[in-house]
Amino acid sequence: MGAASVGVQPTTISVVAAVIERDGRVLICQRAAHDSHPLKWEFPGGKVRGGETPAEALLRELHEELGVRAEICGELTRYRWQYSGADPIELVFYRARLLEGEPVNRVFAQIRWESPAKLVEYDFLEADRQFILGLAARTER
Repeated sequence: MGAASVGVQPTTISVVAAVIERDGRVLICQRAAHDSHPLKWEFPGGKVRGGETPAEALLRELHEELGVRAEICGELTRYRWQYSGADPIELVFYRARLLEGEPVNRVFAQIRWESPAKLVEYDFLEADRQFILGLAARTER
């Protein structure tokens, strides 16, 4: 066993995602074919950079990916996830509200407004599935 492998803990990557609602639908995005996890669906967001708070990272990502200005309205849930062969992530979902701008697809294969109950029909990132099952169940009541 090499010295580098003894007691080394993987780095946890902080990832943020926005649940933006309008007229009973939420905004979902399909990753581009050249991205990791190609053509999987997700909520807009991304990795937190050094020196950013999670909320700052989410506002930056929403502007970069969709060209919008938004307000973070509160944390919905957070949990840890680890894809095979990758560092673990802490995934934090926030409710967000658009303040300015109509979402413009800048980086995705496509973006779509969809009812929460139908999210289970999409091929979401594995890390998001736990969240969308709960979101869909809450809206079916």
